[in-house]
Amino acid sequence: MLAMAIFAIAGTAILGTADANLRGLSKLEQTTIANWVVSNQLVEASLDTKWPPRNNKQGQVELAGIEWFWKQKVIKTTDKNMRALVMEVRLNEKDETPVAFMMTYVVKNTP
Repeated sequence: MLAMAIFAIAGTAILGTADANLRGLSKLEQTTIANWVVSNQLVEASLDTKWPPRNNKQGQVELAGIEWFWKQKVIKTTDKNMRALVMEVRLNEKDETPVAFMMTYVVKNTP
């Protein structure tokens, strides 16, 4: 009887650990894919020749079977020929905090 109780407790602990591990792995996968989306959108924004970059530009894109919502923010810098570009990605358009975000700087192309 005692052995069955020990195995029941150990089994419950193992199932709890496996469940937490699976949830953590799912979150890691989601964050990795969100970072790919952010990176792709930053590259696309960096290739745009329009100056200054459009603030609050947003859209959606599908990657890995998931619909992602991205938003671009432009921040002025002390150099008038440079802007900071922040790209945020969310799972739901109305979410307060992004799943991932990155920032880069873009420079005005002068002829």
